[in-house]
Amino acid sequence: MADKSVEVLDDISPRDLNDLCDAAESAITEGGGFGWIDVPPRQTLETYWRGVMLVPERTLFVGRLDSVIAGSAQLVRPTKNNEAQSHAAALTTNFVAPWARGYGIGHALIQAVVDRARADGFAILNLDVRATQDIAIARYDSLGFVRWAENPHYARVGDEWVTGYYYYKVLNEESGC
Repeated sequence: MADKSVEVLDDISPRDLNDLCDAAESAITEGGGFGWIDVPPRQTLETYWRGVMLVPERTLFVGRLDSVIAGSAQLVRPTKNNEAQSHAAALTTNFVAPWARGYGIGHALIQAVVDRARADGFAILNLDVRATQDIAIARYDSLGFVRWAENPHYARVGDEWVTGYYYYKVLNEESGC
């Protein structure tokens, strides 16, 4: 049986960076590239992940399968000057490499972000997703996220517009939400 785990990545080792880039490349190739349509040069991916580690408002969660990073999700907190939205965080960069799907890593990543956002005192967790991401959409629906809007011009893939869906989840009922 495969060993799966989810953790916060506080420091990125060369091995973890390689695994993260491999998993991201695989997800992008399969159409789940959290914004990327085509696999960027490896240096671009490495720079992106190193940059994530430098942003204080971001927490990077990784899912591992047999100790290899197979997916990620990020909790993004509002900046200090955004007092009006200080109650809400965002879930972003959520993906699982195709070779690691079916082990519950995607569900575990999302739940870890939800749990951390709740523990950090946020009342709301927001996210957005391309309408083409059927598995992710079903997972967000099953975890109690509420779709509140859609944008028919959310993304452009080739010559086609792709609709995007916007979701929220109330984390703290006592917050008056």
